[in-house]
Amino acid sequence: MNAPTIRSLAAELGLSRATVAEVLRGSRRFSAKTIARVGEAARRAGYRRNPLVGAVMSEIRRSRTRNFRGVLAAIDLNRELRPAINRYDQLLLDGAQRRATEMGFKIETHPLAGRKLNFNRLDTILQARGIQGIFLFPALVEPDVTQLDWSHFAGIYTDYSIHRPALHAVCPDHSRAMFETLNRIGRNGYRRVGLFVSPEIDHRIQYHWSGAFLGYQRVHPGVGRVPPLLANGVSRQDFIAWFRRFQPDVVLAHQTEVIEWMERCGARVPASHGFVCLNTINQDRPTAGLDLQPGLIGARAVENLIAQVQRGEFGIPDHPSIVGIPALWQDGPTYLPQSSAR
Repeated sequence: MNAPTIRSLAAELGLSRATVAEVLRGSRRFSAKTIARVGEAARRAGYRRNPLVGAVMSEIRRSRTRNFRGVLAAIDLNRELRPAINRYDQLLLDGAQRRATEMGFKIETHPLAGRKLNFNRLDTILQARGIQGIFLFPALVEPDVTQLDWSHFAGIYTDYSIHRPALHAVCPDHSRAMFETLNRIGRNGYRRVGLFVSPEIDHRIQYHWSGAFLGYQRVHPGVGRVPPLLANGVSRQDFIAWFRRFQPDVVLAHQTEVIEWMERCGARVPASHGFVCLNTINQDRPTAGLDLQPGLIGARAVENLIAQVQRGEFGIPDHPSIVGIPALWQDGPTYLPQSSAR
């Protein structure tokens, strides 16, 4: 018995091959009755879509034309907590939009209030717009988006915090960034490294900053054991007390105002002490630090999302994966890169 094909299913159902092919790829632009008929016939015949054939045909179509292929939704579920999109998220969206355009897709932004959101309404809007891919911004608090009917959608997240449901994610590789930064600092002659990071930020990224920092200290006995400063609501006085007690010779932090606090303790940055910003996008003065590459994260996330849509992989994944994007080191006036210069 010959294996069932789109041609044989179309002949059996009295439909065009194009209609059967689109339904089997997950298109929702046909009636529920047609979708059900095609699905039932495919199951009864034991039809299995060959992803390699689909990929080849997709490449052939792409080589012929650059026609528009579809719309994706970028959703911010923390609109009431974040009135205006911050610079990190804007760069994330810019990278996603550029890559989506290159691949023939458009991104619609949906800045929604997560706590007040009517998910049934959102579900209706997205399906009416023919949207099958959802790009989720980083969340300040872990959202619950299980109320969406994920059988219609593929999803991608750009941070660690979504577990309801667990989706594929593309995000910064904070642990690798911390290890590589500490290795660099050690090569440059610094021996007492201090980490100052908000517990809220550390929790949201599943303790990748502090975990990698403490792990590095444990396996490098030559590094001074400066305990990280992780307390909530740290003031200038709290920082100065910590700095004077443990005497780090370089500080890793997000806030660049820390430089002024160090100088109040007699530090001369960079002559006697170094400062490294953990996310240079948020700095308000030139510093050495880490570029977390949000534009690249957005682009990789969109590539992953479009691939799911093209493969017809809708619904909550059985085995969600996380793709980590490495940070880039940036030299700056708060850090001496050569040990000889110190």
